[in-house]
Amino acid sequence: MLKAALIQMRMGEDPAVNLQRALEFTREAVRAGARLICLPELFRSRYFCQDESADHFALAEAVPGPSTEAFRELAAAHGVTVVLSLFERRTAGLYHNTAAILDGDKGYIGKYRKMHIPDDPRYYEKFYFTPGDLGFRAFQTAAGRLGVLVCWDQWYPEGARLTALRGAEILVYPTAIGWHPEEKAEVGERQQAAWETIQRSHAIANGCFVIAINRTGFEPDPAGAGGIEFWGQSFVAAPDGRILVKGPQDREALLFAEIDLAEIERQRQGWPFLRDRRIEAYEGITRRFLDE
Repeated sequence: MLKAALIQMRMGEDPAVNLQRALEFTREAVRAGARLICLPELFRSRYFCQDESADHFALAEAVPGPSTEAFRELAAAHGVTVVLSLFERRTAGLYHNTAAILDGDKGYIGKYRKMHIPDDPRYYEKFYFTPGDLGFRAFQTAAGRLGVLVCWDQWYPEGARLTALRGAEILVYPTAIGWHPEEKAEVGERQQAAWETIQRSHAIANGCFVIAINRTGFEPDPAGAGGIEFWGQSFVAAPDGRILVKGPQDREALLFAEIDLAEIERQRQGWPFLRDRRIEAYEGITRRFLDE
């Protein structure tokens, strides 16, 4: 059995404090016996994409770089696998929303750059991030074969499928998603339910595990009134879609799930979706829209 830890955090204004708190959560997860430890999207800062400001580019860093180095010794000392979501500075004027993977004494083994970039009120990510150019990837680690995607990627079955076809046993989605407080009463419950449902469907359709790690707490809009109330509720879904663990809505939590990777084989034998795919009939999937 693989013990996975999900770190559902609140983020403060000081990136250095956020980093130290993330490290302490990680140490706590290690003490509890976790072998795979996952942090939420862009955990080093508040979610700065609520407005468009060049000042926020100062938060970016190289990957690998300072944050991966901060976790490297801890991962090596305890033989754990860690997934970190970071604001990557590739070069002047070129930035990505990137997840880095550390694997025990191997240290940094690779990264995934977020492919789908949203542009919605208070989620102005296109101002900051270039779409990923590394493709959908899977990484062989001591915790299993991981496919790492990021937040907005979680709405796209194509990304989950292609990552699973790379052999991923666990899809990991670092996330920063929540409600606009002024909309919560009307559509909040439906929004959160849709977010959970689509990811459980990825687990079912691909016969793999899904880990979604969200942040929690209210973060004000730096440019004015309003903000985002991050809804927490991080969870792990099994290959049949059932929820193994789910976090609270309104507070930090260190969540643990026992993952039996042998369940993937059993589930795919009973529901052989990969066997029955009609790959010769799917050429239209690479077109924007089928007009005829």
